[in-house]
Amino acid sequence: MALKNKYASAGEVPAELKSFYVERDGAWLLDSERNEELRQTNITVMKERDALLKRFEGIDPDAVRQLADEKQRLEEEQRLKDGKFQEVLEARLKVEREKVFAPVVAERDALNGKLSALLIDQAVVSEATKRGLRATALPDITARARITFKLVGGAPQAFDGDTVRVGRDGTSPLTLAEWVEALVSDAPHLFEANAGGGAAGAGSGGAGNRSVKNPFRKESFNLTEQMKLQKTDPQLAARLKASA
Repeated sequence: MALKNKYASAGEVPAELKSFYVERDGAWLLDSERNEELRQTNITVMKERDALLKRFEGIDPDAVRQLADEKQRLEEEQRLKDGKFQEVLEARLKVEREKVFAPVVAERDALNGKLSALLIDQAVVSEATKRGLRATALPDITARARITFKLVGGAPQAFDGDTVRVGRDGTSPLTLAEWVEALVSDAPHLFEANAGGGAAGAGSGGAGNRSVKNPFRKESFNLTEQMKLQKTDPQLAARLKASA
């Protein structure tokens, strides 16, 4: 299905496609860079699928499974004739254990994947908020981060494939701050207009260049200011709250 080039409002954009659109001049436009990335991915997947189909063309999967089962049965019979009862028993127990534990292992791996994604999302959003991340850019920046970062020792680490991505010093691993800083230049639509002036000060809690005490922080907690910000500037309030 071809992606629409433009939506009039955020509510019209399908939730699963939000990361492929950017907000410009009150409308939501297809991000050409992400669209090209998706197109290239689709081309690669289709080529891999065609190669796989060609490789197994003319092969009946059911017949292959029957042959494998028959081979296993004959091998077991031979081992039993040779008196290798313990070996046959252990092999059968191993198969049964795998049947029992495979769903548990799959569920564990799925939960670990969700936890890793959640921790990466939190770390990236926290760092990007300091540079004025737009609330509408959350799906986009988290999608980008999940492609780049993996959880290593409980902390996000950037990779190029299986190789650790290095930072600006050419030696140390790329930090979240460096990655976000590059995004400010490469994808400015993810950030407020004043985000390019540099990271916000400790008191601003991610308000770009605006000098605002963060009323959500413990040391400057102010319920009245919180309510006022949420009413007058909800996006700023969300960023300050996230960085508190």
